[in-house]
Amino acid sequence: MPTTKTLREGSARKRAAILQAARELFLADGFDRSSVDAIAARAEVSKRTVYDYFGDKHTLLQAVVDAIGQSMITTIRQTLDDTLSELTDAGELEDALVEFSMRIATDMLGSAEYATLQRLVRTESGHLPHRGYNSMADTPDEAVAERFAAFADAGLLDVPDARLAADQFIALTFGVALDRLGSANAAEDPRVRPLVVEGVRTFLRAYRIR
Repeated sequence: MPTTKTLREGSARKRAAILQAARELFLADGFDRSSVDAIAARAEVSKRTVYDYFGDKHTLLQAVVDAIGQSMITTIRQTLDDTLSELTDAGELEDALVEFSMRIATDMLGSAEYATLQRLVRTESGHLPHRGYNSMADTPDEAVAERFAAFADAGLLDVPDARLAADQFIALTFGVALDRLGSANAAEDPRVRPLVVEGVRTFLRAYRIR
């Protein structure tokens, strides 16, 4: 008789297979032309299973977008841990913040996952909960804010409002690149790095401990 753990693992595999199949078909054929029958066949599950897990095709599209968004959030948090977790010297901040920004601009903004997310949100916006639906919401900004608050506690930055500082940091780095170049993908555009470096320096001029 299957154990509870085996059933959970089987359910997780089926759910992942359905999401992957839906993602591939939504990208290849579009939402309207991707049938639940085709998604079930590609995932090697029954049509009933698709409905049991996701209810309807619109919910399935949202789940695909949300899953990609969660993957992006995982990348951001891992990059924060890799680049900004063990700083003890304010003199290291500029290099560390540039490294963090460039890692995000290549590992995330230059990734196939990010391109897929952008494409689905752009082309299938009419089938998502609202126009401009953002599966990541404020999570990346909040993750950066948490790190800036830790820097303030450690005496590395003067940050009265960590969330405002995070919003300004993102605007000065990725925001400037997006506004100026239409993309912050450093993997494809060498012009991103100089903008990121200057954005980091501008941020530090405002928030460095005097």
